[in-house]
Amino acid sequence: MHMLYDSDSFVVVHLQPDAPAQAASEQAPRAPQLVRHGFEIVDKRSGKEVYLDGSWAEMFQQQILAWQRNTPTQQEVEDTLDGYAGLAQNPVVVH
Repeated sequence: MHMLYDSDSFVVVHLQPDAPAQAASEQAPRAPQLVRHGFEIVDKRSGKEVYLDGSWAEMFQQQILAWQRNTPTQQEVEDTLDGYAGLAQNPVVVH
């Protein structure tokens, strides 16, 4: 888990799967596993979060790469995240 952004309104976390541990002596082939990454966007104002994976995660990754190239203002980042916050349906739960 890697925090990418934290402001008064939003938190963005990149979640990456752990590489599967496999013992050197293990001979039996394992079933292929789908390894995916995703992004969790928390809207602190509403207390809701959205998890982006699959094509949504890939699209958001492209947005992050564009931000790295163009260095947006904080307001531009917040406006983009606000658009994703509209997808947020899950209340943030601490466990």
